[in-house]
Order: sequence, then C-alpha cells, then structure tokens
Amino acid sequence: MIEIRKETPDDFPAVRYVNEQAFGGSVEADLVEMLRAANKAVVSLVAVEQGRVVGHILFSPITVAEAPQNFRGVGLAPMSVLPGFQNKGIGSRLVREGLEACKRLRYDAVVVLGHIEYYPRFGFSRAKDYRLDNEYEALDAFMVMELKEGVLQTIRGLVRYAPEFNEVGQE
Repeated sequence: MIEIRKETPDDFPAVRYVNEQAFGGSVEADLVEMLRAANKAVVSLVAVEQGRVVGHILFSPITVAEAPQNFRGVGLAPMSVLPGFQNKGIGSRLVREGLEACKRLRYDAVVVLGHIEYYPRFGFSRAKDYRLDNEYEALDAFMVMELKEGVLQTIRGLVRYAPEFNEVGQE
C-alpha cells in the first residue's frame, strides 16, 4: 500500500536516491536540495511503500512577467518514481495530491515542463494558448493549469522558475 505524505528531513537521503535513479543522474537531486536550502520547496511530497520512499514531487514558486501583484504561481518539478515502481499509478497520485496541496495553500496556477501525453490527464493545457512563454523554448511540453478559476485570463508573458533551475549543474 502506497502512502503519500509530506516530506520530512529524515526523507532527504531517500529523496535524493529516488531522483538520481529516476533521472539517471544528479541534476534533479541537486535541484531539490538547492530549492530546499533556499526555502523554495513550497510543496514536497513523498510516496512511501512499507517505510521506503519510492517517489517524490516538488513544487516551487514561479513568476510571470505580466500578472497581478497578488498572483501566486508554482512550478511542478521534479516528479520522480523509482524505476521498479513506475507505471503503477504512483506518479499520478503524487501529481493529484500535490495539486490538491497547492490549492489548499491558495496558489493560483501551476506550470510544468513535461511529457505532453502525461500531464493533460490532470488538467494541464499548452501554456502558449494562454499567452505564456518559458525560458526553455519549449512549446507543447510547457503546460499550465489554473487552480483558481479565471486566473489564466489575468496573466501573460514570460514565466520564470526559481533561479536555482538555471544554476543547477553549473560549477
């Protein structure tokens, strides 16, 4: 039975391992640690099976070039599941519960740069259709989901993730 819960400091080594295994390197694991250190991990959940962390999801703040002063947006990244536990619905549960946590915290919208076959099932759509651009020149893979009805009509322009996204991997 998989339990989804908030990440605790005791989970940090296991979360690092999950990200390294899921992505085949340390960039995402380093990013998670950088966001945590900068106090920018606004939602960080783990999937646990029999006491073992098998999945992780993190949301961090974003900015949008043209947005009301009170706009609160987050980016979903990274989301990881250990290779042996993939394709069992764990990632979907992490995404759904993470989005619910963001709603409870009163965030207005979520962006993701991810698989175009995967994220639309949760309500994500192409961000370009809402006049939103990104720093990575992604088109269809850059998606947005509104958590507060009507908010996508009030924002437009360049979406920026936390600076740590551009700093990770640079020595």
